[in-house]
Amino acid sequence: MEHIKTPKIENVRMLDRYNSKKTSAGTLYLTATHLIFFDTENNKESWVLLMHIGNVEKLPITTTGCPILIRCKTFLSVTFVIPKERDSHNIFTSLLVLCQPAKIEDVYCFLYKSNSDKISKSAGWDSFNLEKEYQRMNVPNESWSLTTLNQDYQLCDTYPKFLFVPSSVSTSILVGSSKFRSKERLPVLTYLHGNKASICRCAQPLSGFNARCMEDEQLLTCILYTNPGSEYMYVVDTRPKINAMANRATGKGYENENFYDSIKFNFLGIENIHVMRNSLSKVVDLCEQRNLSMSQFIGGLDSSGWLRHIKTILDTSAFICQAVHSGKSVVVHCSDGWDRTAQVCSLASLMLDPYYRSLQGFQALIEKDWLAFGHKFSDRCGHIAGDSKEVSPVFTQFIEATWQLTMIQPTTFEFNERFLLILHDHVTSCQYGTFIGNCEKERVDLKLKDRTFSFWGYVEEHKKEFLNPLYSAQTETMSPDLSPQNIRFWRGMYCRFENGVHPREHVYDILLATSEQTKSIDDHVKFLQKRLSYFKRKITDGADMVKNSLFSKEICIEPMTYNREENIIQSMNDAFDNLTVMEPKLDEAHKVAIEWKSLREAVSCECSTDSSTKKYHCWKCGNVFCTRCIDMNVSLPGHLSQDPVPVCHGCRKIVSRSSTESS
Repeated sequence: MEHIKTPKIENVRMLDRYNSKKTSAGTLYLTATHLIFFDTENNKESWVLLMHIGNVEKLPITTTGCPILIRCKTFLSVTFVIPKERDSHNIFTSLLVLCQPAKIEDVYCFLYKSNSDKISKSAGWDSFNLEKEYQRMNVPNESWSLTTLNQDYQLCDTYPKFLFVPSSVSTSILVGSSKFRSKERLPVLTYLHGNKASICRCAQPLSGFNARCMEDEQLLTCILYTNPGSEYMYVVDTRPKINAMANRATGKGYENENFYDSIKFNFLGIENIHVMRNSLSKVVDLCEQRNLSMSQFIGGLDSSGWLRHIKTILDTSAFICQAVHSGKSVVVHCSDGWDRTAQVCSLASLMLDPYYRSLQGFQALIEKDWLAFGHKFSDRCGHIAGDSKEVSPVFTQFIEATWQLTMIQPTTFEFNERFLLILHDHVTSCQYGTFIGNCEKERVDLKLKDRTFSFWGYVEEHKKEFLNPLYSAQTETMSPDLSPQNIRFWRGMYCRFENGVHPREHVYDILLATSEQTKSIDDHVKFLQKRLSYFKRKITDGADMVKNSLFSKEICIEPMTYNREENIIQSMNDAFDNLTVMEPKLDEAHKVAIEWKSLREAVSCECSTDSSTKKYHCWKCGNVFCTRCIDMNVSLPGHLSQDPVPVCHGCRKIVSRSSTESS
């Protein structure tokens, strides 16, 4: 809080990126975690998580005030015009400090407290186990075994403590190979296919111009022998060859083919983190420009090179996939083995194994190839203040490459686009401890499991939102058509906050809403049918009681004492008085929405949160609300199943009041 010099500023204007004449006036609030703009005229709130802010820029002073441009890692761009220069400077300097803390312990996850009682701090942390994931691949076996050399991270501090290596290798071979590879990242198993072909990953060798390592050569030979059905294997260097050759001048480089037998080497040309960072920057600048013509947009997208980079990553992954599928093992590396190597190993595994295309399997894939094997999330995402040249959209490219595959073969993935967007958002939000740190050892040292919430606990709680309604479970290897015309610009990621300009409904959102609406109505019909059966049974029981009552009374009636008609009426009244209706009467709480409001019509939530926030239907009234105005775990009296469903706060009060009155 000491960094917040001006917590509240009035008469601030928020500019519309696409309409300079359309502005919103209101009050700007700066808290320890969020920047909040409240539009007083429209009673509307806009929230910006500070950890999402990637860049803050002071624009030239105008006659109306001092503009501050904020660009977020989620590709949101917003400009605030602050009346006084002093207030503008205070907000600017505060944001520079708050969006990139100096220490890792100051990031958002250590402050975050869930507003849902349903998600405990421990939820999700134990949902993945690296040893069990290898057991799913039938490892260890006669060819592959677990080594304990890295139990305390002494062999390689950026690798996981559990490493699987060929059973035939000795400790001296592993230690020797580790010393010969950059960052001690020696070749180890990451994926084993059913045909015994494998994917191993490592870093570049410290070969220089002519250095060699007998232990490293022996290790690669042992990897080859784990697959007895193949006479050779591939070593895939994901870098352009010219880059690998340049590294030889620094004592690094690539394997010398003269020293490695029965191995085929391939350079597959994925550019480095600096090229990727500049490429994405061009895409962001392009998307922020106004009034672009078609030729300008296509030309700008082409000059950025972004889609070419995505296709190169996919092509490399497909090459590895086809090699393994055909029975050839592959060893993959880039420079240090934690960026491009993570991309292609995980994508190749995604294509090979249908388990990784499920929601649970995709989590396992990220945990294994990105978290356990040491992708530098804190550095690449800029979680804390540091070298800006270390920031690069490596994981963003993996997310997009996965999305491209879901577009090419939409029925093969259990998860939908929303899951990929939420995943990308929370990798950079630091709301959860899952993606904090640069390797497994750092996360263990920070005790994130005990101190923070897990992203996977959130995913499990909101699982229904992330399911692909077109999913059809399959068992075969993917063979995606990666022709240039199939590689698309991902508007849902890079232009996702343009809803006011280009209102669209994604087909998955429509299908999911239709599926949920059908489920709600079916559940309500079953509830009404049960009630109808109940009352039919009561009417039948009542008729039997009347009949029995009349029969018994007619036997004991004295004809000279009572009139027959009066006796029958009295008997019927007595019989109906004995009926007890156990269920409560139908009231407002038992109603459910038959017609749901279209998502297209829901420009903003009734609480006036900005239109970019994810929207949900209330299953009771059918209106659309944001995450802050909806309860995700409410059982409706009008549903037979009593499964928890999304309900708005207003309907929640009706349901709660009805249950209180009935009790």
